[in-house]
Amino acid sequence: MTVDKYATRRYDIEGEEAIDVGVLEAIAFQYPESATEVVYETDEFTFVCPWTGLPDFARLAIRYMPGSLLVELKSLKYYLTSYRNVGILQEHAVNRVLQDLVQLLKPISMVVEAEYKERGGLKTKTAARYYRDTGKEVADES
Repeated sequence: MTVDKYATRRYDIEGEEAIDVGVLEAIAFQYPESATEVVYETDEFTFVCPWTGLPDFARLAIRYMPGSLLVELKSLKYYLTSYRNVGILQEHAVNRVLQDLVQLLKPISMVVEAEYKERGGLKTKTAARYYRDTGKEVADES
């Protein structure tokens, strides 16, 4: 009889309540309602699979047209780092980032995109979008 030595292997997985939304800070944008596009990118976005605890690594891009607020960069870095041990699906992570930033900043529009490191021969890209005029969040996976 073969014993699956991985069946009981688990790593500490935190729930979504560990995502530190409270660390996010907004600062005034001196050119509100202008056609300015702001883009933040990082190759250091990571969280874990909610079932196995194995890490997911992604290049994350946040693109938005600000209303009257910008996100303070140090607070954004701490916020993104708080995902490190959170068990969340790839498709859910981009939507959660979008939701938290839209609530904080109330932008004209925002897109959160992630391109994940290949796993099991599959490469995944996800994107979640928000447009103020419709108030809708639209997610798509490419």
